[in-house]
This record gives sequence, structure tokens and C-alpha cells, in this order.
Amino acid sequence: MNKDNTLYYSAYRIAFFSEIGIGISANSCLLLFHTFMFIRGHRPRLTDLPIGLMALIHLVMLLLAAYITEDFFMSSGGWDDITCKLFIFLHRFFRSLSVCATCMLSVFQAIILCPQSSHLAKFKLNSPHQLSCFFIFMSIFYTSISSHILIAAIATRNLTSVNLIHITKSCSFLPMSSSMQRTFSTLLAFRNVFLIGLMGLSTCYMATLLCRHKTRSQRLQNSKLPPKATPEQRAIWTILMLMSFFLIMSTFDSIMTYSRTIFQGNQSLYCVQILVAHGYAAFSPLLVLNNEKRLTSLMISMYDRIVTLESLCS
Repeated sequence: MNKDNTLYYSAYRIAFFSEIGIGISANSCLLLFHTFMFIRGHRPRLTDLPIGLMALIHLVMLLLAAYITEDFFMSSGGWDDITCKLFIFLHRFFRSLSVCATCMLSVFQAIILCPQSSHLAKFKLNSPHQLSCFFIFMSIFYTSISSHILIAAIATRNLTSVNLIHITKSCSFLPMSSSMQRTFSTLLAFRNVFLIGLMGLSTCYMATLLCRHKTRSQRLQNSKLPPKATPEQRAIWTILMLMSFFLIMSTFDSIMTYSRTIFQGNQSLYCVQILVAHGYAAFSPLLVLNNEKRLTSLMISMYDRIVTLESLCS
């Protein structure tokens, strides 16, 4: 590896682990916030459970990504077939859970927001149970399509082999036949179109209802000033931003994946794809925390308690 490539890989490594560090910190804060709110006995919102679940999934996924990608930049030299299969499959599994949890959050919020006259209103009473079953079913289906990793992933024994698809310096994929590749590509396209399409529809539905509500509120108030956003409206805007961010990052990830199939062996494309593939998991909790007004109230409450304790001790 020449000096220029070394500089490029060092830049990619710094960028990736900076992204991972931000993501682990943000998801940990979001998970601790929801856990602390639950322990304190605050009445949870209906979307708190899906958001807390997403934070936990993203936290584990980023930890696995950091361990796997470190082997891409600097070979550990100690990975065998079982280690490669286990870590790569677990990483794909938690990526599947991330997509399914995001879809569940979008559909769940759309059901909560729908008016009583809508056909979706009949799902409101049983939506937590039904969506939990939907999440479990979609996670199993989504993961089963990636089960070939348990066979295809092997420890790299010959770095010069042209038949292997290298993932890291220690792990590679065995090449698939053209028929198997077409089958898995079709299944992958179907699952992505289905879930992303479902998220897109629910996002458009929420945006339409929110615009109608805003217009109706302005007419009732007969004022040009925009009405003050309620906590429910802020929650909807947060989820709309999450869905939009997810759709953008998924589109970029698909483009990078397709580009890698055309320009095989291009390590720079693989590095960029790694950054894009984990962008949603790393930065989505920042969107939630930024719009979470309860976090500000919690911090003020904790600060007041600390000041009170210090005054009593002195």
C-alpha cells in the first residue's frame, strides 16, 4: 500500500470511528433518557417504546460495526470461519431490526394520528399488540433472506484469490451462482421496496394530516400567527424527520451498493458505503433528542435537585 492509499484509509478510518463514536454516545443518551423516564414513573407516550427499542438496536449494531470494520482497516489476524459468520450475520440481523423498528414506528404513529372516521382507527386499541407481532414477523422474514451469510461467509485464507468477495481483511464471501444471485437480489429488492414503500406511505399520510390540522387551527384562531406546536405535533415532526432521513440514507446506500457491483474491487466505494450505511443509526438519535422537550425539563429538574442538595449540605 502506497503513501496516498495510507492517507486515504487513515482519513476514512477517522471519519468512520468519529461517526461510530457520535452514534454510540447519542443512542446511549437516548436509551438512558427513556429508561430514566420510565423509572421515575412518567406516563410514557405510545411512541416511546419503539424509539427506545431503536436506540438499543442501533447501539448494538454500531458496536458490532466498529469491531468488524476495525478488521477492514487493520487485520486482527485471529478470525476463523465461526467468528466471521457470527459477527457478520449479527450485524446484518441488527440492521434488519433497525429497518423493521423504523417501519413499525412510522406505521404506529400514523395509526395514532388517524381520525376516528378513518379505516385505520379500528387498529388503535390493539395497535401495540398487532405491531409487536408485525415487528417480530418482519424481523424473521427480513433476516431469513440474509441467512445465506451463515454459509457464504468464511475466513480469508488466500488474499490473492480472485473468486472471493472480500469484506474485511479476515473475512470474505464465497461467490454465488448467477441463479442464486438473481434469487437473492429479487428477494432483497422485494423486502426493501415493501418496507420503504410502507414507510413512505405512512410518512405522506402523517404529513397530509399535519398540514390539514395546521390549516384548520389557523382558521379557528383567525390569526396569521402560527399556532404554538403541541407535544403531539412536535412528536409527529420528529418522526417525519426520522422517516425522511431514513429514506434519504437508504437511497444513498442502494446507490453505493449498486455502484460496488459495477466497480468491483474499488475499496474507496466500500469505505463510503460503510459511512452511508451507518449514518442513520449514528445521527437519528440526535434528531429525537433535539426535539425532545422532556429532556430539557428533566435536566432542569436534576439541576434544581443538585442545587438543593448542595445548599442543604452547606
